[in-house]
Amino acid sequence: MFKKAWLLFINTFSISMTANSGYAMLGVIKNRFVDKYGWFTKEEMEDFIALAQSCPGPIACSSATIIGYESCGIVGALAAVFGVILPPFLMMILVTFFYTFISTNATVRIFITGMQAGVCAMLLDVVLGLFSGVQKMNKPFYYVMIILSFLYVRLTPYSIFFLAMICIAIAVVKTLLFTKKVEESL
Repeated sequence: MFKKAWLLFINTFSISMTANSGYAMLGVIKNRFVDKYGWFTKEEMEDFIALAQSCPGPIACSSATIIGYESCGIVGALAAVFGVILPPFLMMILVTFFYTFISTNATVRIFITGMQAGVCAMLLDVVLGLFSGVQKMNKPFYYVMIILSFLYVRLTPYSIFFLAMICIAIAVVKTLLFTKKVEESL
């Protein structure tokens, strides 16, 4: 168990060192723990990501907690969370210490601009992975939910918390109605 927890820490630490945001990390986490180690199936990882998105706080911490716990319990959750948190914590200490130099350095600005393209690609990988799960269901209802959710985010000033609650309510109602229809047909 401790060997797996150490492996979780090392992997989440290295992912957190190279990825620039929690969402960008999700694709790398999926590749590492699904494709490389085979600890989870793609469907399980998509469920973990969906669950992590519904939790409050940073998505990187939420997903690390879920993956760590599912891998080897509380020890795994702690190892994965510390692995995710430690690099940005250390980086913020360095950035704060060298802020004047970093904020005015043209080379650093070029570096940051170049990283944006990479982050965009990582985010696109996560979106496409989540979308493939919706495609497998092959139901127009979910495509409509995606479009309406996107419009909500782009066109309203309201918190995405409300969107999450609306989507959960719709899913619950749909499930209850579907279960009721199945029971009536038996």
